[in-house]
Amino acid sequence: MIDRLLAFLSGLETPHPSERTDDTQFAVAALLIEAGRMDNNFDAAERATIERLLAGKFNLAPQAVRSLVEAAEQRVRQSAQYYPFTREICSRLSREERVEILEMLWKVAYADGVLDPYEDTLLRQIAGLIHVPDRDRGLARQRALESLQMGDSRS
Repeated sequence: MIDRLLAFLSGLETPHPSERTDDTQFAVAALLIEAGRMDNNFDAAERATIERLLAGKFNLAPQAVRSLVEAAEQRVRQSAQYYPFTREICSRLSREERVEILEMLWKVAYADGVLDPYEDTLLRQIAGLIHVPDRDRGLARQRALESLQMGDSRS
């Protein structure tokens, strides 16, 4: 599965309809990891947030989440490009789902309690690439902050 995902994301293979969910999950995981790594301090709080968000969003078992995160983390380390991931998200998810992904990204960015300027820039760029308007981006950020302040464990 990982080889197929890497081949697809590098443009070497066209996806099959049955692979749609896996590709989308991989793309979301990769962007969440990119957000966690952006401040050069990918810590346990960010990893736990990513795993919780992925499990909730895609209804994945713990082992499936760990495998997904490991594969996505390896891919992110190998490439500085996140366009293939944003393209996958744009082609597969509705506007509402893309806003939800952006909210997840904000939760990861704030998981360590501090928003780094690089994280903020990344999320602005991703919002543009996945066609989330500024207003929705701001509302997603506000919801993420409120969720974290309440100690919400929802995805």
